[in-house]
Amino acid sequence: MRRRSTWISAAAAAAFALVGCVTINIYFPAAAAERAADRIIDEVWQLKPDAEKPRTEKPAAKQ
Repeated sequence: MRRRSTWISAAAAAAFALVGCVTINIYFPAAAAERAADRIIDEVWQLKPDAEKPRTEKPAAKQ
């Protein structure tokens, strides 16, 4: 009886060790990831093409 429980425990430990070694890798195309990152940055910073140009007008003087 004791020998059987030892064998079952060893088999269970081996099964857990095999399951624990599984790795799942997901690869994304670099260009698509870069475009997505740029879109997210634009949304966060709310950049517009006109906002990127430097202002040439001087601010009004304080009175």
